[in-house]
Amino acid sequence: MPPQSGTTLVKPEIRSEAPQLFTWEEIGLCSGRGNSKQARWLVINRKVYDVSQFHLRHPGGTRVISHYAGQDATDAFTAFHKNEDLVKKYLSSLLIGELAPDQPNSEPSKNEMLIKDFRELHSTVKKMGLLKPSYSFFLFMFGHAFLLDVAAWITIWYFGKSWVPFLIGSALFTIGQIQYGYLQHDLGHDSVFPTRKGSWLAKIFVAGILKGGTPSWWNHMHNQHHAKPNCFRKDPDLNMHPFLFSLGKKLSVEEFAIILMYNIRVCLMYVPLMGFKSFNAFYWLSRYFESSWFLWVSQMNHIPMNIDYDTNLDWVSGQLAATCNVEQSLFNDWYTGHLNFQIEHHLFPTMPRHNYWKVAPLVKSLCAKHGVEYHCKPLLTAFADIVRTLKESGQHWQDAYLLG
Repeated sequence: MPPQSGTTLVKPEIRSEAPQLFTWEEIGLCSGRGNSKQARWLVINRKVYDVSQFHLRHPGGTRVISHYAGQDATDAFTAFHKNEDLVKKYLSSLLIGELAPDQPNSEPSKNEMLIKDFRELHSTVKKMGLLKPSYSFFLFMFGHAFLLDVAAWITIWYFGKSWVPFLIGSALFTIGQIQYGYLQHDLGHDSVFPTRKGSWLAKIFVAGILKGGTPSWWNHMHNQHHAKPNCFRKDPDLNMHPFLFSLGKKLSVEEFAIILMYNIRVCLMYVPLMGFKSFNAFYWLSRYFESSWFLWVSQMNHIPMNIDYDTNLDWVSGQLAATCNVEQSLFNDWYTGHLNFQIEHHLFPTMPRHNYWKVAPLVKSLCAKHGVEYHCKPLLTAFADIVRTLKESGQHWQDAYLLG
């Protein structure tokens, strides 16, 4: 009999015979909730793995793998790992058994037919080559961002720092930085280069020297968001207090060096032309508009959607409940860095963004077949929904304060 809720759960004894067979009920008890020393098990393709110690050294971050403890992690595993064969070599030492023959492929509460159809869709997408990048596309995206960066400097160098060139240069710098940010996003999801080493080196150059960010942020924050979007205590985008966000986290020596290189680069480019006082105005004005741009784009796909604690939905249902799209157009694609295809991006996080429009009809058909809502709206409507949702949320807090 499984222990009753509220009792201390001890790591079950594993016999040496293989394979050890488990039920979903037994796996669900090993979620690590409420006790850091409790066992953490998860399931990938019916195989049961003990990640109680491994989660501390997981390359993608300790928390993201822990979010699936006690659950089926098959689709998340497939979504995040491009080279499954390489990763499976590391999994072999964590294998403790498999699901009993009478157990379904996923938890009984999940839609098994939807899971089966999505896995077939993922195989189809892979065979169609939609997970392979177009280097010419990403070269163009990098080139146009780099030209905007250079154009900002040339504007100040040639025309001086009077109001008109100051504002034009600031606008060019802002657009260049936001486009670098989208490219950083591509690199963070390993959707540009086939190897992690290539992606890491490119991230240091683009995210660090050109953009001023730290690649390790992906491990700490963004992977968790994709694993459990809009889930309290699991999606860090919901958990970060504005004051703590402004302070940031403690930087490693490597992260500090990367940010320092960016600031040295920008100062050497502009301070000799503008002086330190004018440069500060130029820089922080650009950062203000860039952060505003990023804020509206990053929030339009999630804030208006369902926000709840983790209810262990299947991969498709969980991503679609927390995500919506914005209509496609050349401007929308460019302005949002193709994040207007947020649904496709969340279902296939390593897919290069230039292929989102190709897979979108297949995703719509899957959703229609299984009665899953596929939300898509105009850009301005998406922006208005942010304001509406925040207003409704604020009203609830006000009512709780006045009436509570």
